Amino acid sequence: MRHLEIDNLSSSYGDQQILRDVNLSADKGEVLSLIGPSGSGKSTLLRVLIGLTAPTGGEVRVGGERIDYKDRRSVKALRDRAAIVFQQYNLFQNMSVKRNVTIAPIKIKNEPRAIVEERAAKLLAKVGLADKMDAYPDELSGGQQQRVAIARALALNPEILLLDEVTSALDPERVGEVLDTIRTLTGEGILMIIVSHEMSFVREVSTRVAMMDEGRIIECAAPDTIFLRPAEQRTQEFVSKILKH
Repeated sequence: MRHLEIDNLSSSYGDQQILRDVNLSADKGEVLSLIGPSGSGKSTLLRVLIGLTAPTGGEVRVGGERIDYKDRRSVKALRDRAAIVFQQYNLFQNMSVKRNVTIAPIKIKNEPRAIVEERAAKLLAKVGLADKMDAYPDELSGGQQQRVAIARALALNPEILLLDEVTSALDPERVGEVLDTIRTLTGEGILMIIVSHEMSFVREVSTRVAMMDEGRIIECAAPDTIFLRPAEQRTQEFVSKILKH
């Protein structure tokens, strides 16, 4: 049994089916990247997993426990084990960096303030922002704000970290600092699922890469297999176009 198991997961928006019988599994410590054309369902898959978009079929299990997305308690239990970072930073503009990182563990998980603040200091040091504890979001660059958002997610001690195009809203010169932050997290036992168009980064950090098209996962394999010897024609077409740019 793998830590995350997804069986025949589907999701629709009105009459449009976005996810079609997605099957995927992964263990703690893996870095699983989702690639594919825009509109293929990558971000929707992350939103369904975290309970922001409703599934219309299939099943998700974490640590062997089935997630009932219609049950608030089940979704809350899931969010105690998983966290997501979006394209936009979504920081509280009226709160300091330290407050942004500590508010959820203190208010939602009722953890002791002293413990949470100590953890926040270590996380901000890990993402290279130890000197920004008392700064406010409007005093930070986009890359720094995104690193705060990653630290905020990590403050919840997630078993699963979902990263949805976390560099797409950044200036090109800021992309590297966020990717460097993600690199530091590999090997720490967290299962990371990454949606990204940064193909060289995906190839470098991933343990496996899943190719999505029209709401389905059509191929999932080691990075070198996907980028050098893909089995599916659609994957070959997509990778060849991406690697030309």
